[in-house]
Amino acid sequence: MAKTEGKNLQNSDLMERVVSLCKRRGFIFPGSEIYGGLANSWSFGPYGVELKNTIKQMWWQKFVTNREDVVGMDGPIFLHPKLWEASGHLAGFNDAMVDCKNCQSRFRADHLVEEVTGKDMEGQLSAMNEIIKEIKCPNCGKINWTEVRNFNMMFKTNMNGINEDVYLRPETAGAIFIEFKNIMDSMRVKLPFGIAQIGKAFRNEIVAGNFIFRVREFEQMEIEYFINPDDNWNSVFDGFLKSQEEFALSLGADKQNLRHYEHPKEKLSHYSKKTVDLEYNFPFGFGELFGLAHRGDFDLSRHSEFSLEKLTYFDQENNRRFVPHVIEPTFGLERSVLVALCAAYKEEFVDKETRIVMKFSNQLAPVKIAIFPLLKNKPALVEKAKQIFHTLKTIYVCEFDDNGNVGKRYRRQDEIGTPYCVTVDFESLEKNDVTVRNRDTMAQERVAVHDLLNYFKDKFIY
Repeated sequence: MAKTEGKNLQNSDLMERVVSLCKRRGFIFPGSEIYGGLANSWSFGPYGVELKNTIKQMWWQKFVTNREDVVGMDGPIFLHPKLWEASGHLAGFNDAMVDCKNCQSRFRADHLVEEVTGKDMEGQLSAMNEIIKEIKCPNCGKINWTEVRNFNMMFKTNMNGINEDVYLRPETAGAIFIEFKNIMDSMRVKLPFGIAQIGKAFRNEIVAGNFIFRVREFEQMEIEYFINPDDNWNSVFDGFLKSQEEFALSLGADKQNLRHYEHPKEKLSHYSKKTVDLEYNFPFGFGELFGLAHRGDFDLSRHSEFSLEKLTYFDQENNRRFVPHVIEPTFGLERSVLVALCAAYKEEFVDKETRIVMKFSNQLAPVKIAIFPLLKNKPALVEKAKQIFHTLKTIYVCEFDDNGNVGKRYRRQDEIGTPYCVTVDFESLEKNDVTVRNRDTMAQERVAVHDLLNYFKDKFIY
């Protein structure tokens, strides 16, 4: 086996190389690139969508299928305009925006102030206006600002037959709350129980960036977990916090790169009893990965008030009716993908050459097994390799590759994180066995063709 030696990358180098690999190897492409691009929009390519779908499946398995107290749903992106009035998004879903008059660059005012002063002044427009007058524009170096003003981040549009403005949903939670009564009646659920959803959300961010970390179109994986307000909510909260950390580790995150940030009381939303972010140390620094909040009865109470529907729960044992409280664990799908990519990316020196390898877990890997004929111009080798490919692909995501020499094919599979490569050679025609190569160790072993299904069954136990 070739000698390997890992290479330590600086964070800035890591981000640049991950982005480069994603485009080169078909994970993620810049959106609308042939038209010059569209800022902060991205397309998930063949391997990226496999990775994304696998993460969604892992999440659904852990938080819905494997639990008896959570059911799923899939609500619409367009929701009744009154919902956003009830939820407070029309009045309060704002960021502080400021423009440089000199170069027309736009910034989050609170971020500019915090970078210079170290103070978090979110929501304090007048105070930020005074401080911003002394800050140079990061783009052009001039001091020539507009007034700091609030900017609502919801995308507005219109719909035939509706006289009011409608919006692309900025979060998936609203769809869950307005179906609370339907799900409770149809599924006969009892407290405590949760409703889970995976879906698109849209936020017209003032400043997006850091690859897919902050984008205007994204997917959330979210649960609204309804509890009796008299029950001990701390144990439920801590249980979800533990599960969020477990899920981050399953993406490949190192525990040392995870930390909890509990929002101080003065920064909590008015309805929240407690909010904790699980942060990950991305190449650009720590940033929110998942969030967990105790939302009290705010959402159901507000939607009851605005819709005139009773969104309550009747406790038969105690013969009383009440509005449940909500614990909300939320997960960003694009940020989960970014964690998986950054954690997996490795560079190793192999026989004085650099090998780039994505060390995904077997469960996460977009392609599980690659199958090669040793030579593409030998019909007997190609036919046997194709037979093996068609057998394995009924169970695993497989790839057939006969382009270039085997060494180059190994390197291509290393770069997309394929755990195992199967090579059909001339000995395979005589003995009906193949060479199976391990991505991480690069060790090779001969395996009989009739044993391949059992061999890989043991390798892909999750």
